[in-house]
Amino acid sequence: MVRRSRFIALGLAVLGTLAVAAPLFAQQQPKVRLNMASTFPGGMVLIGEGAQRLGQKIARATGGEVELKFHEPGALVPAAQAMDAVARGSVDAAWAGAGWYSGKNTAFNFFSTVPFGPGIGEYMAWMYHGGGLEIAREMFAKYDLHNIPCAIIPPEASGWFRKEINAVSDLKGLKMRFFGLGAKVMEKLGVATQQLPPGEIFQALQLGTIDATEFSLPAMDQRLGFFQVAKFYYFPGWHQQATFFDLYINKKKWEALSDQHKAVIELACGDTVREGIAQGEAQQWEGHQGDAGEGRAGEEVEPRDPRGLPEGLERGGGRGAGEEPRLQEDLRVLHRVPQELRGLARARLPQLSRRRSRPRCPGRRRGARPGHAPEPRAERPA
Repeated sequence: MVRRSRFIALGLAVLGTLAVAAPLFAQQQPKVRLNMASTFPGGMVLIGEGAQRLGQKIARATGGEVELKFHEPGALVPAAQAMDAVARGSVDAAWAGAGWYSGKNTAFNFFSTVPFGPGIGEYMAWMYHGGGLEIAREMFAKYDLHNIPCAIIPPEASGWFRKEINAVSDLKGLKMRFFGLGAKVMEKLGVATQQLPPGEIFQALQLGTIDATEFSLPAMDQRLGFFQVAKFYYFPGWHQQATFFDLYINKKKWEALSDQHKAVIELACGDTVREGIAQGEAQQWEGHQGDAGEGRAGEEVEPRDPRGLPEGLERGGGRGAGEEPRLQEDLRVLHRVPQELRGLARARLPQLSRRRSRPRCPGRRRGARPGHAPEPRAERPA
């Protein structure tokens, strides 16, 4: 009898445990593995490192349920074809910038960077609160892509040149690696441009296939070794004041994910954006000092800002950005975006001017003219 009672008690305990555990098992989601083809090497400062950190954040937040597997450029597909592969469904995800898909539609460039455009704050304001992300997703959805902004970096330099540039006319006839809408500006000034992946730039510069290149921040450029071939490094950058990089996931794959997994990926991307802004600003000076150090070692690097170049480049930009006959369907983007971005930039100017108060002479009261003594103050009644 005692043995029977023990058996019944044990059975009830097992049934109770299963009853409690069943909902927990029901909540457990199947593991997800997403293979991500990168446009940028994993060891590259900021954008390569950021891609790898993104995968680590997602794995940590999901307890390993979601794996975003980073693949070096060329491991799955050539770097410049990563987004095409995701659109076809042959690769799950890609790490790239929207400008790498501009062969399909030049309007995609506006979600990557804009020449003479906004800084990080204004660009993020437009992307998240000005309708930019909604327009981007609407356009990418036509190609079975879902994009999530996952990084943004500070201003770039104008580029590395084999010969000295003193006037806009010196650009005519050059062959140059150039990215995005900035390439349209350079073409208006007589430059033959091509958009090369980072892994191909140095060899093209070394072999003379190109005469000049821009790529990114001093911290990134220095590690790519452009200073070994091109001796003239120009500032400031006008073509990429701020640059977004996205995680692209095949639309069907994205829709198949649970809401929880989607939320974790979005939150991890937001955190990667924060880290990228801070790291980009922190490493700018370090990278520039590295270039100067290489120059002192015998390779003369000359940071310059030729007079008249910014004005000439901006005139070229005014003629180049809106002349694209292929943009029938998304012409509204090209008309709407620049005005919104410039409006955001203008809205910030009064804030800046208000912070700068005019210096006042000691003892001078507001309203007194220079060289005139202020009127004596009336005595206050006791």
